Amino acid sequence: ECIWTDWIDVSYPDGSDRNGGDYETFENIWKKYPSWECAKVENISCRAEKFPDQSIADLGQKVECDVNVGLICNNKDQQIGGIIPMPVCLNYEISVCCTPNKPECLPTPSTTSTTTSTASPTTSSVSPPISTTAPTSTPVETYSPT
Repeated sequence: ECIWTDWIDVSYPDGSDRNGGDYETFENIWKKYPSWECAKVENISCRAEKFPDQSIADLGQKVECDVNVGLICNNKDQQIGGIIPMPVCLNYEISVCCTPNKPECLPTPSTTSTTTSTASPTTSSVSPPISTTAPTSTPVETYSPT
């Protein structure tokens, strides 16, 4: 079971730096909070701090909100218009649904019988919608003979 965090805001956009932006990435969160206990992010929700009830799409900003990295907003990707008259990122915050980094919450690794001593895990990624509170679905693998 994943547990939703409170809203997290570890980065503030610098409006005077065209190469800056707002970076609520997992890397930045762990830098600021080394004891953050999130083993795996299952889902993510992103919102603008000053406009919490508006979808990011309605704000007119180009923002990446992804379960693999967190939130990335680059000032250089913004255009004049939208909710603010300047081409800079708003200040965003994220909430993530985490599998806690505790032994009782982690999935038991599956083992396969091979001639090697370790098995390589396979991972897949799903790009979620820009802002969501519903769980993401897991892709179904299909076999197609060639």
